[in-house]
Amino acid sequence: MKTQKSLLLVGIFAAFAVIVTSCGDGGKAAKEKAKQDSVRRADSVAREKAKADSIAALPKSIAETAINTPNLSTLVAALQAGELVDVLKGTDALTVFAPTNDAFAAIQSTVDMLLKAENKSKLQNVLKYHVVGGTVKAADLKDGQELTTLQGEKIKVQLKDGKVYVGGAEVTNPDVAVTNGVVHMTNKVLVPKKM
Repeated sequence: MKTQKSLLLVGIFAAFAVIVTSCGDGGKAAKEKAKQDSVRRADSVAREKAKADSIAALPKSIAETAINTPNLSTLVAALQAGELVDVLKGTDALTVFAPTNDAFAAIQSTVDMLLKAENKSKLQNVLKYHVVGGTVKAADLKDGQELTTLQGEKIKVQLKDGKVYVGGAEVTNPDVAVTNGVVHMTNKVLVPKKM
């Protein structure tokens, strides 16, 4: 009987040991699975963030680029007053010779006059005089070339001392990439003969 009790105790102990051992492995397996799931989620989040970052880094439209460029805030205000922002958000390829804030400040009295509601058509003509249909990169411009603006008049290109001038304005920051053409920042506001 003692032997039977001893064998029974050994059997119970062995069964308990098997149960404890298998539970221990199950816990390790569960922890490992949880760790792998966490790594997969982190990788997925990192991929989505990288995708969002790459989309954010893509060029914007002419209007979005101007809005996000502090040195073009006066141009943006003029485009809004002239109700031309949507034209520069479109899909048509355009080249814009974009005057900087300093360029507008140099003719502040003219700017103030153009921003009055009764002068909206004049403002639109001045702004359209800075826009050419198609994408024209700085390297594509030739000395003496004439570009027809959306306003209808032509502006003349000059190349001198390694610099590009359009209508007498120096292109200070050429070839700003945008989704619907190209932007060249200039140091002067171009004023057409006919406003």
